[in-house]
Amino acid sequence: MAEQKMNQAVEEISVTKSDLRTIFWRSFCHEASYNAERQQALGFAFTLTKLLKKLYKDDKEAYVEACKRHTEFFNLTVQITNFVVGIVTALEEKNARSQDKNMGPTISAVKSALMGPLAPIGDTFFWGCFRIVAASVGATLALKGNLLGPVLFVLMFNIPHLLVRWYGLTLGYKLGENFISFMQEGGLLQKLTEAAYIVGLTVIGAMTASYVGVTCGVEFSIGESVINIQEILDGIFPRLLPLGVTLFMAWLMRSRNVKPAIVILVTVVVGLVLGAAGFLIV
Repeated sequence: MAEQKMNQAVEEISVTKSDLRTIFWRSFCHEASYNAERQQALGFAFTLTKLLKKLYKDDKEAYVEACKRHTEFFNLTVQITNFVVGIVTALEEKNARSQDKNMGPTISAVKSALMGPLAPIGDTFFWGCFRIVAASVGATLALKGNLLGPVLFVLMFNIPHLLVRWYGLTLGYKLGENFISFMQEGGLLQKLTEAAYIVGLTVIGAMTASYVGVTCGVEFSIGESVINIQEILDGIFPRLLPLGVTLFMAWLMRSRNVKPAIVILVTVVVGLVLGAAGFLIV
């Protein structure tokens, strides 16, 4: 009888597949309460609240402490946040099973430590790679009037997102606090990041040449000959003006901290003025 009660108690503080599925669905609200002070903290806490109630149902004080530590500052690319959620889930389970439940500082430290190395991966793959590739394919089809354009955009971006969200959660839970050391073995973390950067930059370069339409409309005559400035520029460097305009805008936003809205507004105004004067064809 005593052994049966012990087994039952262990099951009550164990994470099941049902618990992981619940965490997965609740994680879609991760940015629902995004704020300037703690950013994604409330969403992170909401993702784990139901599990924490189960793990610490016999210890109200430990439950309150767990909720408090998950309302601390947290910010990470939302598509890969479940990696961290899975690791934290394993740590909370281990903490709930311990006698003194003193792993709180360790759990907070692991969360803070994981934000730095994981953020470049998430930003690179999802914002610098998948989003751009999906937008490129979708925009190309949409410009041709193909209704599959927006559909493919949504699918190409969200299929990897959903797979990473689920398998990231389960992998993080299995690996626990050893996740980062696993990824760093053999330089896997660095190789994946560099590969994603290369793909993303290649796609950005192709989109610059294809979708930034800036052409010099200046022509002048010398005797019977007509000199076209755009033809000269193309002979030196094809698509030089689109590249120059793109790099100049990137410089304004990154080095001079000019807001994108201002860059867009100035671009529209300058384009209209120079286009009306015949200097540029945009």
